[in-house]
Order: sequence, then C-alpha cells, then structure tokens
Amino acid sequence: MTIASSSPPSRLPTGAAAEVRSRTGPPPGGAGEDRGDGRLAALFIAPALLGFLVFLLWPTLRGVYLSFTRYNLLTPAQWVGLDNYVRMVNDPIFWNSLWVTVEYVVINIGVQTVAALAIAVLLQRLTRSAVLRGIVLTPYLMSNVVAGLVWLWLLDTQLGIGNEIIGAAGLDRVPFLADETWAIPTIALINVWRHVGYTALLLFAGLQAIPDDMYEAARVDGASEWRMFRRITMPLLRPVLAVVLIMTVIGSFQVFDTVAVTTAGGPANATNVLQYYIYGSAFGRFQFGYASAMSVALLAVLSAITVLQYRLTRAGRTDLG
Repeated sequence: MTIASSSPPSRLPTGAAAEVRSRTGPPPGGAGEDRGDGRLAALFIAPALLGFLVFLLWPTLRGVYLSFTRYNLLTPAQWVGLDNYVRMVNDPIFWNSLWVTVEYVVINIGVQTVAALAIAVLLQRLTRSAVLRGIVLTPYLMSNVVAGLVWLWLLDTQLGIGNEIIGAAGLDRVPFLADETWAIPTIALINVWRHVGYTALLLFAGLQAIPDDMYEAARVDGASEWRMFRRITMPLLRPVLAVVLIMTVIGSFQVFDTVAVTTAGGPANATNVLQYYIYGSAFGRFQFGYASAMSVALLAVLSAITVLQYRLTRAGRTDLG
C-alpha cells in the first residue's frame, strides 16, 4: 500500500518575494502606513507648531522671566525678585485699570451675548438667507481702529451726527467719549456693534446642530415659541454658548485699540483699561519689568476665569443624545 505524501506549498524564491514586496509595498494598515500618516500629520502641524513656539510660548516664558526683573530695553535686565508684584499690589492705578476693565467686560459681554443670541435665533427660526448672514457679519470685517475712528467722529460732541440728532430733538448734547460716566459704556457698545454679528453666526452654527424634530414634537404638544426656547434651544445650545462666552470674555479683557484711538485712557483714567496701562508702562515709560508683571497677573486672572467658566457651564458635555 502506497501512502501519498503531501507536498509542501510552493514558495517564491527569496529574490522574487523581495521584488514583489518592493512593488506592492507594506500590507494595508501596517506599521509602514502608520509611519507615513504620522509624517504627513507632522508636516501639516509643523508650521502651526513653529508659530506657537516662536510667537506664543517663547514670549510668554520671556515675559514671566522679565516680570522678576527691572528692564528698560536699553540696559541688561536686573533681577529684583517679587518687587514688581509688590509694586503692582500697592499701585492704585493698576486696581483702577482692573476695575475699569471688569466694567467694560460686564457691559460688553452682557449686551453682546443677549443681542447675538437674539439675532442667531431669528436667523434660524425665520430665515436662513446667506445675504442676511453677510449683512450681519459686515461690521466684523472692519478693523477695530477704523471702527473706533468712525464712531469717534459720529459721536463727537460738537460735529458728530449723533449729537446733531440729539440736539435737533431738543436734548442736551452728550459727551459720549469725553465724560467719565459715558466713556466706558460707549466703548463697550462700539465693540458690541462690531463683534455681535460674528458671535451671532457662531451661535447660529450651534443652533443648526439641534434636530428639527424636537421643535416639531414640541409644537404638536402645544408648546409656545418662548417655552421651546427655554426648554429646547437653551439647554441644547449650552456647550456652544459656553465656548463662545469663554472666547468673548478673553477677548474683552484684552481690549486696547478702541481705547487707544478714541480716548487714550481718559478722561482722568476713566477708560485706562489694563491692556492700555500695560502698554503705557512698557512703551511709554520703558518699565518692561513692571509691565510684564501686570501681564502675568492678567494671564493668571484669565486662566482662572476660563477654568471657572468651563466648569460652571459644563462646556465639555452636551445634552444631545
């Protein structure tokens, strides 16, 4: 009885197998493909990473170091320890600037958020015209300096068209940008006018993510528009609204250019916001060490506010299932 022996599977010669592998490349999903994707990702990330290191991280670290020194740009920095921070705590102008900045932020964020939310809801509920979105965004396309100069002329006490209208109505002219009481609210509302369209479009994008069937089900149940806004729109828009608030608060604390071109910190330091005071200390009085200390304090304040906002608004969680 003869037993047939099974022959081993045929194999390509070593040279032929190598040639096949060289032509076909590594198997899909293998380590070679992962390394290729990693290199491509690194190539795209490199410009942004370089910009971050050169224009953000290094200046931040340099500023923290200078905050512990006495430095006037002309002579080498001298280490003074916490002297700049002690001076800052005892500086009444610093605390006035911080208070003025907080007043500006409260007015700007309060009015801008309410107005932007109303515009976004109207765009989403009544019309989704791209033309109207473009019109809403138009003020944002203007620079802060140009916007500040335009409103400075419009609100001029003697020649501004705003006060001409007020005078024609038989009322007393209002020194919007020359009065301690009116100056900060006026600057805040100027920046509301410029930024509200952009903020509204961010909220409008968040509204687009809310399913329409939720509103349809609420209408079937007899819910009013106000009730749908409170029970559906606001809870589901919360994560987007939280992120928008974080962004706008950080931006508001850094207000500078509008103040620089309209009031230059006056009258009597009534609009001397923190960024303008830092700028004046550094480039007006060449106290770069003290200016750096105030910048570090502003960074700490913004970091604390951001973390607090993030936790209170639960920005990282959504109610959409």
